[in-house]
Amino acid sequence: MEIYKVNSNTTEQLVMRTEVINNNLSPSWEPFRVSLHSLCSCDPDKTIRCVVHDYNSSGKHDYIGEFTTTFREMQEVSSGKEMEFECINPKYQEKKKHYTNSGTVVLTQCKVEKVHTFLDYIMGGLQIYFTVAIDFTASNGDPRKSLLPETTHN
Repeated sequence: MEIYKVNSNTTEQLVMRTEVINNNLSPSWEPFRVSLHSLCSCDPDKTIRCVVHDYNSSGKHDYIGEFTTTFREMQEVSSGKEMEFECINPKYQEKKKHYTNSGTVVLTQCKVEKVHTFLDYIMGGLQIYFTVAIDFTASNGDPRKSLLPETTHN
């Protein structure tokens, strides 16, 4: 599965590609972390497009379908319920009369974890005692001369 951030000018930027799960029609991907800035530029209503492929070792992967969502929608999972997205293949949707979907993707968990920055610690009252020392003693030798022996090249 590939996850894309849809920009305001309708261009897309790949955010994440999950691992490949071979020989499984109902894959369960490993949990992953992605920054909110990468996923949706910190805009919970920005469109996120997910595209699902069936991996083939030849490199010609079969397109299964896709769906769109927003981070705001995905956050509803954090209240303990799962969310199901229908993978739609537009070509099948046009051609097949009774087409509903090509499968579903179930989101089981979505957590927001605050990552504190150095500035957060400083603004929170952290005090740092910092000491710098420079050694100017002559016993170290002339700083313009290398201490390493010179090597000759043939």
